Amino acid sequence: MGKDYYKILGINKSATDDEIKKAYRKLALKYHPDKNKAPSAEEQFKLVAEAYEVLSDKKKREIYDQYGEEGLKGSSGGGGGGNHQNHGGHQNFTYSYHGDPRATFAQFFGTSDPFASFFQMGGLGGGIFDDDGHEDNSFINFGMPGGRRTQSFNIHGTPSKSREFQQQDSAVEHDLYVSLEDIDKGCTKKMKISRNVIVSDGTRKKEDKVLTIVVKAGWKAGTKITFPREGDQTTGKIPADIVFIIRDKPHPTFKRENCDIRYTAKVALRDALCGTIVEVPTLGGQPLQLNMLSRVIKPSTVEKIPGKGLPYPKEPSRKGDLLVSFDIIFPEKLPTETKDLLRDILPAK
Repeated sequence: MGKDYYKILGINKSATDDEIKKAYRKLALKYHPDKNKAPSAEEQFKLVAEAYEVLSDKKKREIYDQYGEEGLKGSSGGGGGGNHQNHGGHQNFTYSYHGDPRATFAQFFGTSDPFASFFQMGGLGGGIFDDDGHEDNSFINFGMPGGRRTQSFNIHGTPSKSREFQQQDSAVEHDLYVSLEDIDKGCTKKMKISRNVIVSDGTRKKEDKVLTIVVKAGWKAGTKITFPREGDQTTGKIPADIVFIIRDKPHPTFKRENCDIRYTAKVALRDALCGTIVEVPTLGGQPLQLNMLSRVIKPSTVEKIPGKGLPYPKEPSRKGDLLVSFDIIFPEKLPTETKDLLRDILPAK
């Protein structure tokens, strides 16, 4: 049975040319062997390129849709590979993939060296991929507020000389402190920046600009939001990217532990030994009652309240847990009669 090119690209048979290009762009970057070191990546990279070459060509796609992969090879199924029949008017048509997925990549993106120059120049706004080939959502490229930035490429495979030798200034990074309440629900931040721009007469001037940052629920500390080429404009250089790095703003009540949050409850020694009801605050504002009446609370005791932590970044409908630790308050000193009573009551070991 022949290859299912639509399945390889993850698209429907009714996909438009733009949908085919979008699917190839995403998968080619995902499986490129220079970045993806998984054993199956190189073969998948080749299959994706072959599928794109067929489905992006109107004539090849028409034959493939009617006769499948065998039709492209000049056989309608019963005849051998050398039996070139008339397939709907495409007489003696044969096609076989040239076997060089990097050439397909270079023609599509305008460069054969994607990770030395392609990503340095701002990429396609399609994300950066980790070593396993999965999209790394901790690094997200935003263009101008309101949409992702796109970039045009030379489809003939020859990079523009002016672009090829241009250098880009190093990214300018800023810390963006966000409260746990904002991480819990997501928020929008507006950051004002000042930069130098080159005007039409060649002189430079200061320009103020407001960048809109959409912080999604559950984002981890260290998440980077990049605004490509929003830095100072310098003659002969590509402007630097502006990068905001999410940082956790210190919280007076909770401490973040990935998607869990930890609360430390202060409990008197008497209550720790005899049992008590502990009131536990939550990020939502509504406190919970933790019944510890039948428990002896030790310094190492930790209670878990499921689903009261922070959202998972890739699955915001799920939440981590609220972990309750205990700080047992010991008296500074005890009267002698109290000590004698405790010695009689409490076990020696």
